[in-house]
Amino acid sequence: MGFLRRVAGVSLRDKVRSSVIREGLGVEPLLLRIERSQLTLFRHLVRMPPGRLPREVFQLGRDQGWRDDISSLAWERLGIPQSELVDVARERNVWGSLLEPLPRRPDHG
Repeated sequence: MGFLRRVAGVSLRDKVRSSVIREGLGVEPLLLRIERSQLTLFRHLVRMPPGRLPREVFQLGRDQGWRDDISSLAWERLGIPQSELVDVARERNVWGSLLEPLPRRPDHG
């Protein structure tokens, strides 16, 4: 945020909220960007054919718990029960329509 404040020409003494600065500069919150990337990666790994190394590592990650972190993120953000998550991720149109409501980065166009 320090960098964004300098770019916007705002100091802490100006008492401008970080969300206002990010919105003014067209920068999405980092956590939202990470969540969207995780959900996109999850869908990509689920659709990979069996035997591909990234998919196998992802399946093994179930034992370490990080796979469950992505699953719980999708469940919380999208409202999909974890038992149905893999089936929904395989459906391109359904998954895309679920990700649409997530705030996107503003266009600079």
